[in-house]
Amino acid sequence: MQIKKASFLRGAVGPSQYPDDGFPEIALVGRSNVGKSSLINRLINRKNLARTSAQPGKTQQLNYYAIQSDIAPFYLVDCPGYGYARVSRTEKEKWQAFIEKYLANRVPLVLVLQVIDIRHEPSKDDIAMFNWLMDQDLPVAVVATKADKVPKGKWQAHTSKIMRALDSPKKPLIFSAESGIGLDQLKDLIEELVEPEEVEDIE
Repeated sequence: MQIKKASFLRGAVGPSQYPDDGFPEIALVGRSNVGKSSLINRLINRKNLARTSAQPGKTQQLNYYAIQSDIAPFYLVDCPGYGYARVSRTEKEKWQAFIEKYLANRVPLVLVLQVIDIRHEPSKDDIAMFNWLMDQDLPVAVVATKADKVPKGKWQAHTSKIMRALDSPKKPLIFSAESGIGLDQLKDLIEELVEPEEVEDIE
């Protein structure tokens, strides 16, 4: 799969702001500062379309990115990070409510990428999110990012810890936004879910 064009569409906090064209959507969830924006930028081969920040919790809405590929148009949807955001409990609960409403009810959603730092065992928030996604019977792929920070010989041990913590038999996709490790596998995964259609491009 080749990305021909990518652009930021809009931030959304409710169904009235979601696109209504029915194109497939791939959501990204993960702890604050786990590398979701970097993953998006590497996938679309752009340096700063998805803005990265040293301040956890900066993303406070569903950020929609319109992607034109040689397969079909689709959206990447970056969800607010969970865990470290320095915001009030009320604000966190508000975020959680609209994120869960989106994930549980969004018909065009074809995949949820749960991004986890390969260097660390999944946190309680990671495990809670994974279990919730499983309970909702959503299609999920765990992406173990920042693989360039760990020697290749230790990848197996780290991914095994992630699998045990999540109680998942499926091996995470090993990825690095810095080096491009796992990029082709991620594109192949997306290509399988974004079916070719004779449709107009996203405006």
